[in-house]
Amino acid sequence: MKPITRSCGLFLVTLTLVSIEAHAKKLADTIYLGGPIITINDKAPREEAVAVADGKILAVGDRETVMTHKGAGTEIFDLEGRAMLPGFVDSHGHAVMGGLQALSANLLAPPDGAVKDIADLQATLRKWMSENSEMVERTKLIVGFGYDQSQLKELRHPTREDLDAVSTKLPIIIVHQSGHFGAANSKALELGGVSADTPNPPGGIIRKRSDGEPDGVLEENAFFGVLLKLLSGLGEQGLRAFSAAGPQLWARFGYTTAQEGRAAPPLVEVMKKVAAQGGFKIDIVVYPDVMVDRDYIKNNVSDNYSQRMRVGGAKLTIDGSPQGFTAFRDRPYYDPVGDYASFYKGYAAVTNEQVMDAINWAFKNNIQILTHANGEAASDLLIAAVKDATTQYGDADRRAVLIHGQFLREDQVDSLQELNIFPSVFPMHTFYWGDWHRDHTVGPVLADNISPTGWIRQRGMMFGSHHDAPVAFPDSMRVLDATVTRRTRSGDILGPAQRVDVMTALKAMTIWPAWQHFEADSKGSIEEGKLADFVILSKDPTSVDPETLDTLKVLMTIKEGTVVFALD
Repeated sequence: MKPITRSCGLFLVTLTLVSIEAHAKKLADTIYLGGPIITINDKAPREEAVAVADGKILAVGDRETVMTHKGAGTEIFDLEGRAMLPGFVDSHGHAVMGGLQALSANLLAPPDGAVKDIADLQATLRKWMSENSEMVERTKLIVGFGYDQSQLKELRHPTREDLDAVSTKLPIIIVHQSGHFGAANSKALELGGVSADTPNPPGGIIRKRSDGEPDGVLEENAFFGVLLKLLSGLGEQGLRAFSAAGPQLWARFGYTTAQEGRAAPPLVEVMKKVAAQGGFKIDIVVYPDVMVDRDYIKNNVSDNYSQRMRVGGAKLTIDGSPQGFTAFRDRPYYDPVGDYASFYKGYAAVTNEQVMDAINWAFKNNIQILTHANGEAASDLLIAAVKDATTQYGDADRRAVLIHGQFLREDQVDSLQELNIFPSVFPMHTFYWGDWHRDHTVGPVLADNISPTGWIRQRGMMFGSHHDAPVAFPDSMRVLDATVTRRTRSGDILGPAQRVDVMTALKAMTIWPAWQHFEADSKGSIEEGKLADFVILSKDPTSVDPETLDTLKVLMTIKEGTVVFALD
């Protein structure tokens, strides 16, 4: 046998190393390329290709490098010029109530619906009843969602008489677009236990006529109580339908993580059953109501998903709807439409003591708490409670969240920064109700500063931008457009100084709400090792005229490498 020469030995070593490297190189299930890839990673904001294996991102980079992960079974996904971004993360919404919206009559005003006056509303309900006769027969209930008195010609809420004209035999309940009001016909009031003798519940109002009879309009806790009574008649099967339909709606708009931002334990248990049967195609983070059952929250809160669902913390609601004049302000409303005293400031849904107690409980138990506060006085209560709880229990990273904060003062933004309260704001209000806020809720001066994303970014703070669906459809491109342009329905720009650039607005829909949910290590950007959660848009939002952002289409939603929505 001839001895191995030095050159021959080097060749064999090199060949062996190459073979080992090739064998060790993990092969991709799918490689995405052929269009702009917006990573939301500041270190490499745009890339050419992404490789995915086993539901996770295997590699991100230039085409040549990523293609080294191509094997015989690798699918090449050609974007064909379309843009790919990380899947959107819901900073705040109500996925189950979104299911209610998906399965009820659409009473929204244009552009999301066709209701412009009460006659339109009645006609829409009748048409829905006719087209869904089987469901009506099964449920013995008629539900409509999304009316808004500020967009009705009559500038008032529909009454029981208006709804009785549609049906007196079946209960009808219609939900205001804010989710904080509703109107019921006579049959629904009867089944809900509301009569002339029924007192207002704490944190709610039963509107009554001069003769003392309820007129059908219910505010806040008065509405929630009747709605829950009526929906409870649908049983578990109905709640399962709502639970499954909502996340499907979210996926249509590019969300790969949804939120159920206020739930009671029975609903969470129904959601668990839906999850166990594989009913959720995207992740859902649930926040049960802190005023209902705190032991349930403590026993169920988790950092880990089970069948795409987990309980993330607790939810507290301090006040109501700004456009409905139930947000708790620090000054009177500017020019409210309706029978209001000149000093009317709205009201709180809970007492000061209840706010302090809930926040202290959350901090003591290291549980994340999301707090709905729209008016200035409501935000003052939250800030005072967090300050007190921080003094007592330290400033550990609990990521307390302010939900909405529509009428924040600039000094309150300073307090949010000081206390590490994450603001999840609602820029879509500038489109849907910006004109209404300017003319009726806060007036032209303060209206410029609703949802003050400019103030937040001046301080270098992160924020989440949400849709609060079913208050509006979980329309990601409407969220993006409103955050960037702040253009109202009438075309006015409400508070140009509070606008942000497109990339900032995209971060508020991806990496920042992922951080809000303690999930930034696995979601919110396209980086190696993170989940393969993507959304494919018709065009690159960073390259189009900002005034056209609302015309972009979600073409596909991909959850951990699996397509969960594709536009027909």
